[in-house]
Amino acid sequence: MQPERTTLSWHRTSLGVLGNGALLLLRDLNNYTGPLRLLPAGLAAVIVVATYLVGRQRGHQLARRPLPDQLTARWQVRLIGASVVVLIVVTALALPV
Repeated sequence: MQPERTTLSWHRTSLGVLGNGALLLLRDLNNYTGPLRLLPAGLAAVIVVATYLVGRQRGHQLARRPLPDQLTARWQVRLIGASVVVLIVVTALALPV
């Protein structure tokens, strides 16, 4: 049961970031003013791929029997968390006031 919950939570996170990137891309679809405007959507795409890959790796790791000695995903969680915070800041700066 734990591998499925872990996989679902990582996929849910990647879908949330994907939605953010899609909305940013749609916002700039008609008002394209240069490649810099697409930076937030591109950053979201990179975070989506990274989150999906980490989630897939974690799911496979937890599905193994016997369980490996090292189960914590500290640096992966910190990396994805920091990336999402950076995406939030970039998104806030990209939105017109």
